Amino acid sequence: MATNPKNDDFGKKILMALFGVLLVYLTFYLGTLMRNNVKKYNSIGLSDKMERTVTVNGTAKVTAKNDIAVTTVGYTNIDLDLDKARTDNNKVMDAVMADIKKLGFDEKDLQSNYTINPENDYTQKGSIFKGYRVTNNVTVKIRDLSKITAVLALAGKYGANQVTGLQFTIDDPENLKNLARAKALLDAKRKAEQLANLLGVRLLEVVSYGDYENPQAYGAKEGFGMGGGIAAAADFGPSAVSSGSQDIYMNVSLTYSISQRAW
Repeated sequence: MATNPKNDDFGKKILMALFGVLLVYLTFYLGTLMRNNVKKYNSIGLSDKMERTVTVNGTAKVTAKNDIAVTTVGYTNIDLDLDKARTDNNKVMDAVMADIKKLGFDEKDLQSNYTINPENDYTQKGSIFKGYRVTNNVTVKIRDLSKITAVLALAGKYGANQVTGLQFTIDDPENLKNLARAKALLDAKRKAEQLANLLGVRLLEVVSYGDYENPQAYGAKEGFGMGGGIAAAADFGPSAVSSGSQDIYMNVSLTYSISQRAW
């Protein structure tokens, strides 16, 4: 069967057109690949362009008087009879708690800790059961410092044998932290402006911020502490109370973006 020359010419034209399109795409692909490789080669060993910034630190200290005292009063006893151990302990601590509440302390300022544990003596032949130890303590937050003596006197009055020393502190330090942070920010801004003038640049915007409390924060000074013991409680008088003060330190860090100043 004879072929039509016109059909053969048409088919050749289609193949040539497809080949031309393929060649164009192949040329474009190879050109793009070579360009990317050249860019990658040229950037080897070069770091990214760094943003122009300056970083300054600011510090501040706020001193505040301690406004509360914290102490713990309690009783511990041991008996072979658990019920008797609990009864004897409750007798002492119920009297202590009743007087504490008569002094006008709120429940939120009282925290009790009550434990019962078996106690043994250990010898070469083994352990010997001594009895059940009952320990009941109440931690008192004293907001009115004039009541310190009355609280500590409860130990001698009822025979409580667990009395810790006084710890003076600040009830709500958050407001003081905020004040110290604000002062530290002003210090950092002042330093940034001085540095910008020296460098001949213009501050644009804050790009990062951080703050932290100095490890010296809450360093008590001029306070009066008292060791545990009933004798110490009995000798403790109002004239000996000095709540002292604390220094709260705050550090802040500011990073500004900068630009060359137009003279």
